[in-house]
Amino acid sequence: MDIREHDFQNDGGRWGSPALAARCGCALHSRRLFSAALATGAAASLLVPASVLAQDAALAKMCKRSAAGKLVPAAQVEQAAAQQYRQLQQQAAQKRALAPDSHPQLIRLREIAKRIVPFSSECNDAAAAWKWEVSLLGSPELNAFCMPGGKIAFYFGILQKLQLNDDEVAVIMGHEVAHALLEHARERMGKTTGVRIGAAAISAIFGLGGVGDALVNMGGQLLTLTFSREDESEADLVGLDLCARAGYDPRAGVSLWQKMATASKGSPPQWLSTHPAGATRIKDIEAQLPRVLPIYNAAAKPTQRFEPPAKAAPKEGDSNKP
Repeated sequence: MDIREHDFQNDGGRWGSPALAARCGCALHSRRLFSAALATGAAASLLVPASVLAQDAALAKMCKRSAAGKLVPAAQVEQAAAQQYRQLQQQAAQKRALAPDSHPQLIRLREIAKRIVPFSSECNDAAAAWKWEVSLLGSPELNAFCMPGGKIAFYFGILQKLQLNDDEVAVIMGHEVAHALLEHARERMGKTTGVRIGAAAISAIFGLGGVGDALVNMGGQLLTLTFSREDESEADLVGLDLCARAGYDPRAGVSLWQKMATASKGSPPQWLSTHPAGATRIKDIEAQLPRVLPIYNAAAKPTQRFEPPAKAAPKEGDSNKP
């Protein structure tokens, strides 16, 4: 994966308070602090009104998973994802493109995650045991993802170029988390593997001796898998629900896809793409608003709001330069 350089290290104190900058930045302590914060968020979620909790059955119904995913053991997929995620972090760190814990946009992403993640187990029971992580990568790409097992990453470009507000970030994060909860990657891999070698061979691979090779192959697939239109629509549906429960306005899905449409002019038409077109997504989101707005209205709202990163300065020779 091409991680273009965006120096997150030499911040000169601009990206956090001295106390934050002085805090231990090792991955172990970072994960422990984030996990502890998620536990606090889970406790706070118990205060959600009964009218919102009554929606749990509806969410669980939306979270049905494909039988194809069972061809590939969840534990192995999550282990492969963790390995690939760590490799991605290491590659970014080598290019000085992995945001430190004190970076304000990483703090922002983790605060939003702390509000969304506690609701994830309503969709997938296994998510309660996942070791959730959030990283910010210094790439200009308009991208974000959540790998199996709760490994979230945002690219700096999507925050900066689209100037996303917190609600729009939450819509993206809810969508990506939904992919993981619905086990879409596991389903894609199960279908691909099933076609190639059959279910009997899969059992042999994961039963004896070949686990290491299988993990390497799976890890390499996790960042190149493409989801179907149906997968994307399902993730939009569940993601809006998670966003609303976390107290973020699901109507931001409309403004988000309007921004994406503006930034993606010249993209292929819908029938040539595995993703629903922006206009289709906006229409589908608008159709879901009557369902999710009551959830949002009843949910506890964030007490802190964050600003998007500053817009990039025009490059020398840029025709848009003032």
